Amino acid sequence: MSDRTYPDRPYVGIGGIIVHEGRVVLVKRRFDPLAGQWSIPGGAVETGETLEACVVREMGEETGFVVEVGPVVEVLDRITRDDEGRVLYHFVLIDYLCWPVGGELRAGSDVAEAALAEPTELAQYQLTEKALAVIERALEMARDMPPPVGQEVDSA
Repeated sequence: MSDRTYPDRPYVGIGGIIVHEGRVVLVKRRFDPLAGQWSIPGGAVETGETLEACVVREMGEETGFVVEVGPVVEVLDRITRDDEGRVLYHFVLIDYLCWPVGGELRAGSDVAEAALAEPTELAQYQLTEKALAVIERALEMARDMPPPVGQEVDSA
């Protein structure tokens, strides 16, 4: 993992709102930004990597799920400033609706925990307001789209 603090440009990152049987996958971050906090799984796009390939890679690394990537849910900025007002982190994030088509839920190397949460349980994870809004929008979108037909997944 490279140090992305005090960047000279924004980094492009992706998030995956993985919806499985009406529940959503959340991860507790192991590293900054947001270390120790629950969030949407995701990460930075690597040079030469397509956005969709990044979503598939990051979801596998962080959650153990092989996913089918759906539509874009949201595009947003995440800018964090230090105590002196300097930009500590700057990400442009593209969040996608995803469905698991293989694998099993587990916490990957970049995360401390992974969970499959009911929408009614989201408050207990203390997500940011923006993450909650993106998840709610993704769940609305998922209700209007049938999940893909894929391999059996183990949500353990």
